[in-house]
Amino acid sequence: MLTELNIKNLAIIDELNITFTGGLNILSGETGAGKSIIIGAVSLLLGDRASSDLVRSSAESAVVEALFDVSGNEEVRKKLEEAGMGEGDELLLKRVVSREGRNKIYINGSSATLGMLTSLGELLVNICGQREHQVLLDADNHIDILDTFGALMSLRAEFYDLYTDWQALKKKLGELETRNNEKLQREELLKFQLDEIEKSDVKIGEDLALQDEKRILGNAQKLDEYATRAHDTLYAAEGSLLERLGGVVDDIKEIRTIDPGLKVSKEELESVFFNLEEISFVLRDYVKEITFDPARLEAIDDRLEYLGKLKRKYGGTIEDILRRKEEITGELEGIAYLGEEISRISEEIDQGGTVLLGKARDLSTRRREAAGVLKGTIEDEIHSMRMADTVFEVRFANRIKEGDVSSLNPKGMDEVEFYLSTNVGEEMMPLNRIASGGELSRIVLAMKKVLAGTGEVGTVVFDEVDSGIGGAAAEVVGEKLKDVSKHHQVVCITHLPQIACFGDTHFLVSKKVQGERTNARVGLLSEEERLDEITRMLSGVEMTEKTRQHASEMLKMSRR
Repeated sequence: MLTELNIKNLAIIDELNITFTGGLNILSGETGAGKSIIIGAVSLLLGDRASSDLVRSSAESAVVEALFDVSGNEEVRKKLEEAGMGEGDELLLKRVVSREGRNKIYINGSSATLGMLTSLGELLVNICGQREHQVLLDADNHIDILDTFGALMSLRAEFYDLYTDWQALKKKLGELETRNNEKLQREELLKFQLDEIEKSDVKIGEDLALQDEKRILGNAQKLDEYATRAHDTLYAAEGSLLERLGGVVDDIKEIRTIDPGLKVSKEELESVFFNLEEISFVLRDYVKEITFDPARLEAIDDRLEYLGKLKRKYGGTIEDILRRKEEITGELEGIAYLGEEISRISEEIDQGGTVLLGKARDLSTRRREAAGVLKGTIEDEIHSMRMADTVFEVRFANRIKEGDVSSLNPKGMDEVEFYLSTNVGEEMMPLNRIASGGELSRIVLAMKKVLAGTGEVGTVVFDEVDSGIGGAAAEVVGEKLKDVSKHHQVVCITHLPQIACFGDTHFLVSKKVQGERTNARVGLLSEEERLDEITRMLSGVEMTEKTRQHASEMLKMSRR
C-alpha cells in the first residue's frame, strides 16, 4: 500500500507531500490543477521514461519519493531480500531526474537500476488509465487476463517449462541432423587432419630445439674459430697460458721451500692449473665435433617451415596442434554415435510432445471453464453499471490440428479474444471495436473489480475512469470503486461528485500563483471542506444552498 508520496520540483509542483490511507482515496480539482502530474510522478516510480522537461524551471533536478507498506506483499519482500535491500515491512522508492537528463534511482536508500525499479513497481501499483484501456483492447493480453482470473498461471508455468524443454530438444535435433547431413564431408576432413597431425610426429619443444640447432649450424665457422683460438691460447700455442702458469707454479714452490709463510698454497695453484687444463681439453673435443652440414641445415629449415604451416592451421603452438588432435579424435568418436543420438532425441521429442499436448488440452479445458465463470461475472458487473443489455463472451480459436504439437506456442493451444455486444440485436464485436469511451471505461472498471482479488498489487490508481459517463452510471461506478477498495488501496482522480462522494479520504488538488510562479498544492479535506468540494463539483462556478443540500445528501447516501 502507498502510504506517502513526496514530490519536489516536478513541473508546476514546487514541493508537496501526500499521506494516503487504505480504502478509496479521491483526488479532485479543477482542470489543469496538477492532478495528472501526481499520476506522472507515481509512474516515474514504476519505471516510466523520465524527461528533463519534467524538471521545474530554475531547479537543477526533480525528486519523487514514495513510501510503501509491503507487509502483505510476499513477492516484493522476497525480491528485496534477494537483492539485499531490506527485510522490513516498509519500502522506500526514490527517483531523481536531473536537468541534464541523468537519472538516479534508490531503493531503501541503496542505488538501483531502472530494471529493478520496474520489476518492483509492477508488483506495487497498477495505474488504470488510457494505457490500461489499451492493454484491455489488445487481444494478445486477453489470454493473460483469463488465466489470471482462472488461477491458471501456475498450470501455464508448468506447460511453459515443458514447452521450452521440448523446443530445446527440437533445436538440438535440428543441429544433430544438420551435422549428420554433413557427416561424410566432415568426417573425411577430420580424418585427413588427424592423419596429417599424426604423420607429422610433432613433439612438444621440438621447434625450440630445432631453432637452437639451426643457430649452431649456421654459426659453425665462427664457433670453430672462437674455440680453436681459446684452446690454443690456453694449451697448444707456444708460450700458452698453461705453459706460463706451470712456470708460475714452479716459482712459487721454490719460494715456499725458502719461506713457508707465503700466503699462497700449492694446492690452490694446482687447482687453477688443472681446471684450465680441463677447459682446454673440452675446447679441443668441442672443435672436433663442430661440423658445417648444409644438408642438415636445409632439413632443419624444411622442418621448421612445415611446423609453422601446422601452427597456422591448427593453432599458434605445438601444444595447440596436439590439443586439436585430441579434439578431432573426440569429434570423430561423436560422429560415430551421431545416429544413435538422433534416434534417442527423436524418441524423447515424441514422448515430450505427447505429454505437452496433454498439458495443453488440460490447460485449454480449464480455460474454457474459467471463461464461462468470467462471462457471467463480467456481465453481472457491467449490467449493474447501466449497461443492462450488454453481452460479454470469451471466444477461443484452437491453433492446432489434432495431434499437431508443433503448432503450440508458449501459452498453449488457444487463441483467446474478448467480444462484446452492448445493445440488443447487435452482433458480437471484438472489444477493440467499441466506439464509446464511456462504455469502455465501465468495462475496464468491471474487469478491475472482477480481478481485484486475484493479484498481489497493493495499490490501484484510476485515472479518467469517469470518461464519457455521468448521472446514475457514475454513481454505480463509484460503488464499484468502493468495492475494489475492499481488496486494494484505490487512488482515483475524478471530476464527478457521484464518484468522489464514495471516497474514504478526499484530497483537493489546486494551483496558486505566488510571486511570478505557479505552484500546485494538495490538501486533505475536512468533512466541511469535502462538502464544499462536492458542492463545487455539482454546481460548477455558482454554488447554491440547494446544491449544498444535494451534496450533503449524496455523502450521506454513499456512507449507507
